[in-house]
Amino acid sequence: MNLPFFFRPLYQYRVWGGSALETQLGRELPAGKPVGESWEVVDRPEAQSVVASGEFRGLTLRELLRRHGRSVMGPGYDPARPFPILVKWLDCRERLSLQVHPPAAVASDLGGEPKTENWYIADAEPGAGLLAGLRRGVTREAFETALREEKLESCVHRIEVDRGDSLFVPSGRIHAIDGGNLILEIQQNSDTTYRVYDWGRVGLDGQKRELHVEESLACIDFDDVEPEPVRASPGDSILAECDAFRIRKVQLGPDRPDLAFAAGDEAALLHVVEGEVGGRTDGVTLRRGDNVLLPHAGEYAFFAEKPAVVLVTDRFAG
Repeated sequence: MNLPFFFRPLYQYRVWGGSALETQLGRELPAGKPVGESWEVVDRPEAQSVVASGEFRGLTLRELLRRHGRSVMGPGYDPARPFPILVKWLDCRERLSLQVHPPAAVASDLGGEPKTENWYIADAEPGAGLLAGLRRGVTREAFETALREEKLESCVHRIEVDRGDSLFVPSGRIHAIDGGNLILEIQQNSDTTYRVYDWGRVGLDGQKRELHVEESLACIDFDDVEPEPVRASPGDSILAECDAFRIRKVQLGPDRPDLAFAAGDEAALLHVVEGEVGGRTDGVTLRRGDNVLLPHAGEYAFFAEKPAVVLVTDRFAG
C-alpha cells in the first residue's frame, strides 16, 4: 500500500449550491444542476466512496476496510467499524439553513448521530461570512421568541471570513454558512442535521424544507457565545483538535522540507487547498481540491515546487 487512495467524488444537489467546484477546482460537473456538496471520502450505508485508481480500483471504502482494514488503519482497527471521518467540499452559492448537530449526550435519544466538524475557507467572496454561536446576552427565552417571530438572525453571531480562515464547529453549536463561500468540511462520520430555520426558502421540489425545531432546541448549546475562527496566517498551525480528529495546516514550497509519513504511522487524510503537490516516493501529483487517504502501511513524502498549502487530518483511527 505505497500509493495514496484517491476516491471518486459523489456530487449532491442542493438548493443553495452552484458551480464553484467546476470554476475553482476544475471539476466536470453534471450540467444544469446546483451542486452544493461533493462527498470526497465517505463510508455510510447510503453513500460509499469508491477507489478511483490503482490496485484496489473499484472497491468501495467499506470493502477496502473489510478486506484490508488493519493495513489501512493500523493493527488495532476493527475492520467492521465504518471509516470515522467524512470529507466534503461545500459550494455555498446561497446561505445554508440555520442548523445544529446533536451532541453525543442527546444524539441517541433523538435517533441521530453526534457530529463535530471543521470548516476551512478555500475561497470567499468579499463580505462573505459564517453564522456560528449566539450573540452575547441572548438567552434561550429570547431565542425562542425570535424563532416564533422569524427574527432569528438577530440572535446569531456573524463572522466575516477570508480565504484561509478556519472555524471549528463542535456539536451543539448553532450555525449556518453564508453565500459566497467555498469550504472544505472535515467532520465526524455522521449525517444528522437539525434545521431550526431556513429563511423562508423552498427546496428543489418547490416545497418548504422540513424543520426540526424541537430537536434543535434539545441540541443547541445556549452557553456557546460568539466563537471566533482561526485566521489565515503564514506558517504551519493546528486548526482543530478534539476527541474525533486533529487538523493541521502545512505550508509546502521550494524552501520548505518534505511533508513525510513513515510506514507504521497512523493513517491520515491529506487535503490540497492551495497549489499543486508532488509525491516524492510514489510520483503522484495532487492538485487543489484533491483529498487522499494515506494508509498506515505506506510511506510517503510530499513536496511542492511552488508555494502550496495542505491540510492533514489524523488522530481518528482510534
